[in-house]
Amino acid sequence: MADVFGFLNIDKPPGMTSHDVVAKVRRGLGVKKVGHAGTLDPMATGVLVICLGAATRLSEYVMQSTKGYHARLRLGITTDTYDADGEVQIVRDAADITREVVEATLPAFQGDIQQIPPMYSAIKQGGRKLYDLARAGETVEREARAVRIDALHIMDWSPPEFMLDILCSAGMYIRSLASDLGEALTVGAHLTGLTRTASGYFTLETALPLAALLADDDWRASVIPPHVALSAWPSVHLDAATTDHILHGRAAHLDSAINGLAFAYGPTGDLIAIVQAGDGWLLPHKVFS
Repeated sequence: MADVFGFLNIDKPPGMTSHDVVAKVRRGLGVKKVGHAGTLDPMATGVLVICLGAATRLSEYVMQSTKGYHARLRLGITTDTYDADGEVQIVRDAADITREVVEATLPAFQGDIQQIPPMYSAIKQGGRKLYDLARAGETVEREARAVRIDALHIMDWSPPEFMLDILCSAGMYIRSLASDLGEALTVGAHLTGLTRTASGYFTLETALPLAALLADDDWRASVIPPHVALSAWPSVHLDAATTDHILHGRAAHLDSAINGLAFAYGPTGDLIAIVQAGDGWLLPHKVFS
């Protein structure tokens, strides 16, 4: 089987981890090297970007992209995991919380904010993942992280539940947002449903159901090449001689206005490397054969 180099946009079904999806794709499609770009909790559905072949080395660039979510919150109940899979901690009366009250609270969560990650997360602290510490009954101080919410509004109001439409930066924990919003409303809240609607180029409208993908003999037609998925990144197009230098790990002269990381494409339009550009030179950063 010829090497495959690109991405699949999968609509993750509920009840599966992101690693479960990776394992099914690896076995079902017979691709040896498979990864994902941006974890979704088992409860969550929606856009899960699967990286195939050498595209696994591009996952960090996909993960940096802006994300879209539809999140359903339940007022009046908090859980230890901040979502419906956790154990109930506190129950409060949320009858007085109106849509107008929530809408008046949302602006405080928009723009650049500091967010403390949940204990039940894969972030490592002291060499151990936080969720391992949480399962052992330990709670540790977590450092707040800078995140950004570009858009946040109510798209459905069915008290004590409501749904938010969210556009945010990478690194945002929607479970933490649900918990923090609940605390700001003084009644608590947790996440009861989550769908990722977008991850940069990849959208829910074009996502493929996992079962349909695995049953498709022509699945390669669904592979999205890097130059399409990462078209928003700075790029340089190289001639044959410059391509040869970069592919062999050598610096190459190129007059370009770009300073910093750029995607380098060869004469055939294929992605051949990620380069560091500046001062008229290109330095290989990641090279793809």
